[in-house]
Amino acid sequence: MAPVEKLTPSPSSVPKETDYNDSVESPYMIEVADETTSRFTRFKDSFRRKVVDESQKHEVGRQMSKAISLRHLILMALVTGIGTGLLVGTGSVLHKSGPLFLIIGFAIVGSFLYPTLQAAGEMAVNYSDLSGGYNNYPRRFIDESVAFAITWNYCIQWLSVISIELVTAAITISYWNTTVNADVWVTIFYVVIVSINFIGASGYGEAEFFIGSCKIMMIIGFIIMGIVVNVGGGPNHEFIGGRYWRDPGYYTNFKGLCSVFVTGSFAFGQTEFVALSASEQSNPRRAIPVATKLVAYRIVIVMLGSLTIVGLLVPYTSDRLMGSSGGGSHASPFVLAAALHGVKAVPSIINAVILMSVTSVASSALYSSSRTLQSLSEQGFAPSWLNYIDRTGRPLRALFVCAFFGLFSFIAAYKKQETVFNWLLAISGLSQIFTWGGICISHVRFRAALKYNNISTDSLGYVANTGVYGSYYAIIWYCLVLIAQFWIALYPKGEGKPNVTTFFQNYLGVIVLLFFYVCHKLWTRNWSLYVPLKDIDINLDRTLFDEELLAIEKEEEREKWRKAPFYKKIVQVLFL
Repeated sequence: MAPVEKLTPSPSSVPKETDYNDSVESPYMIEVADETTSRFTRFKDSFRRKVVDESQKHEVGRQMSKAISLRHLILMALVTGIGTGLLVGTGSVLHKSGPLFLIIGFAIVGSFLYPTLQAAGEMAVNYSDLSGGYNNYPRRFIDESVAFAITWNYCIQWLSVISIELVTAAITISYWNTTVNADVWVTIFYVVIVSINFIGASGYGEAEFFIGSCKIMMIIGFIIMGIVVNVGGGPNHEFIGGRYWRDPGYYTNFKGLCSVFVTGSFAFGQTEFVALSASEQSNPRRAIPVATKLVAYRIVIVMLGSLTIVGLLVPYTSDRLMGSSGGGSHASPFVLAAALHGVKAVPSIINAVILMSVTSVASSALYSSSRTLQSLSEQGFAPSWLNYIDRTGRPLRALFVCAFFGLFSFIAAYKKQETVFNWLLAISGLSQIFTWGGICISHVRFRAALKYNNISTDSLGYVANTGVYGSYYAIIWYCLVLIAQFWIALYPKGEGKPNVTTFFQNYLGVIVLLFFYVCHKLWTRNWSLYVPLKDIDINLDRTLFDEELLAIEKEEEREKWRKAPFYKKIVQVLFL
């Protein structure tokens, strides 16, 4: 039998066992598991609290599993979150805006998402062991009450998305089968996503890699198919070109353009996961810059490329678009792009990928909400009982709680499910804007704190290539989006007078944010609006890099660049 190696601190440094009720051993022992222990015993023991040494007691980020690799992160940057927002939700906004404004709206969202991801990447690399990632930044750089409001909104958003995506998966199945109760399909997909997340970060990463690969192949295949059909190579051998841009037209009105922004933000949602998962990456300094750079390809090719094809092949007045007022069955614009032009097999293939995509987003939502809930607990914004990392690096208790909330998806067979989910979306619909805005404001404050403490950006492990001005640009757009959303919420497209129900369904997220903010202010009696620069501890939890070593590495990289052949330079510019 292999011996169990233990490194035990001196008796004076070991806390009382009563401090931790989860184990009869000291929580600060480092163990090497007995190889002859049965699988069941190892599985059972994996749910116990992770044992760490004294130095890591308050550094939960270092206790998380380091199982997400670069290849996982690359696929996450390209396709994580591509589900209902892009593949289904764009039908409604295409109907409201027209194809040109749909593309322009998504391009605008992409233009302020990219600097947001660069800002998140900079702080994620330099605070790589901070659990909760960007959910922890507002507390440190802005204000506790702002952090409390934004993070709880973000958590509620993804708890809602778990149910929304699972019900969407059940609805997608109805394309092939309408006789089986929807809750049967919800049960199957619920078990799948819970199993993926209980395997841990490695299971989540591998599942996202596999499904992400399918998404990429589908999007590329869809673009190729769309080009062929558009130029007359489809089953009908009919040249389409810009026919639908001439009749019925290529845009509606300015309100239509404004309606794109929130749906576009939802469709781009979860792109920021590359920063959230920093504490579960083995080498975030290498992985995160590559992943954030690839976001540009997601914006241009995956989003704008596919939506251009949709706009060319589907008239925005089609009564089969989801969100249109026409009768009959409604379908995804991606499915319609093939079905309307006689392509037989492709609609089922696209629907199958949509099914995998929404299941993937539900899994990502469970992953995100559990990490966010654990981060809330660590920050003192949720019960401390939830701040529990097990021996395999999972935030176990937070995961159980979030999985429980996922059971709400069993209203799939409820007759008024659409009404319920409209209000679920109303609560969390703007959370993505709040989270991204919080990242950019935190980045601006982070740079200000560096300057105040005379710390050069040369000492940072990674510096955002859009700089602090990129964050200012994004913040301006977030304010404009909130103003535009207020306008179309108060005066919906096609209605001449205010509609109370529509207003709350489109703008309730702001009211919920303000409610959390005010309640936290009243509870803490802290009336300051922001943390003064002199009170920001810039080095707390920061990953410190040797400035001289960084300078040497940069010089080596420049030398490699000078000596590299032309094709390697192209690869490096495009991808690394």
